[in-house]
Amino acid sequence: MARATALKRKSFFVDERALRRAKKVLGVATDAEVVRASVERIAEMEAFWQFMKTTRRTLKPGSLRRP
Repeated sequence: MARATALKRKSFFVDERALRRAKKVLGVATDAEVVRASVERIAEMEAFWQFMKTTRRTLKPGSLRRP
């Protein structure tokens, strides 16, 4: 995880096969890490798509600078 966050204990059922595949793709060692990383990526992608939706056809080419 990139930053320290408050963690809360949860209990849920997960497809083991999907968990193993996600663990391999994300390159993490534990089930908890794969769940946290997956949830964080989903949140990041939602923010990205909201940005894309709100800026559609309004940005001029070259108007965004890379850090």
